Amino acid sequence: MIPARRVKQPSLSQLRAFAAVAEHLHFRDAAASIGMSQPALSGAVSALEEALGVQLLERTTRKVLLSPAGERLAVRARAVLDAVVELMDEAEAAQAPFTGVLRLGVIPTVAPYLLPTVLSLVHRRYPKLDLQVHEEQTSSLLEGLAAGRLDLLLLAVPLGVPGVTELPLFDEDFVLVAPDGHPLAGRDDLPREALKELDLLLLDEGHCLRDQALDICREAGRTEGAPVTTTAAGLATLVQLVAGGLGVTLLPRTAVKVETARNAALFTGRFADPAPSRRVALAMRAGAARQAEFEELAEALRGAMKRLPVRVLSAGS
Repeated sequence: MIPARRVKQPSLSQLRAFAAVAEHLHFRDAAASIGMSQPALSGAVSALEEALGVQLLERTTRKVLLSPAGERLAVRARAVLDAVVELMDEAEAAQAPFTGVLRLGVIPTVAPYLLPTVLSLVHRRYPKLDLQVHEEQTSSLLEGLAAGRLDLLLLAVPLGVPGVTELPLFDEDFVLVAPDGHPLAGRDDLPREALKELDLLLLDEGHCLRDQALDICREAGRTEGAPVTTTAAGLATLVQLVAGGLGVTLLPRTAVKVETARNAALFTGRFADPAPSRRVALAMRAGAARQAEFEELAEALRGAMKRLPVRVLSAGS
């Protein structure tokens, strides 16, 4: 027969009183050690014995001894009290901003160009923050955010996803990357209409930058049937295909210096105002427990990104 579950549960005050008596084996000294009156301590230990249904102490006129059960349960009581202290310490640490783990998801067309700025800021300003970076495509990042696998995202917006709050950081222009000798290479007044008939190289499907580039081309009047060669999984490969004369591509300005400096055969062309652009932001779950912390991080990043070739936005943009 399974015994019925006890109705009474020991209180922390009772466990603390018993642990003090077990340590000092003296009611007066035990009471003094935890700031409790001797009658209150004695009553707490008696209440614990009643709740547990076992005798914990052997009381004599001269000293206090632990019963066999008391010796065993004293170890358990101390472990419980230690665990409570650890719990309170952990809760206190959780209340401190920019401590513990922050799981940041970043898209591939942002990670190589913005992470140096992000990591430098975090190491300098938030040394107690354990930043863990995950590079994935947008759809995977949003799934991770919704599931709680990720805490914060750094990606291109707008997302248009319910339950996700965006914290805009900056806008950046796209530039045309062309091979040496191309008639558009080096120009700084390109009309968008120039994209209508170009042999355009884009990233594979699933990259938001591909979709943004196609949107720009449609806005420029490019027809759906115009040739688009999709052969690259990353921007580094894409620009090398351009250098090899297979076509032209569009790069966000933050990527230009990194991706074109490795090949002297690559040249850029700037669009006339208003140039096609993208917006980059942090994204978090709506009502996130760390919302104030993430908003502060966004503001710090805006300041750090003023050195980049972007147009930094205000918090209310």
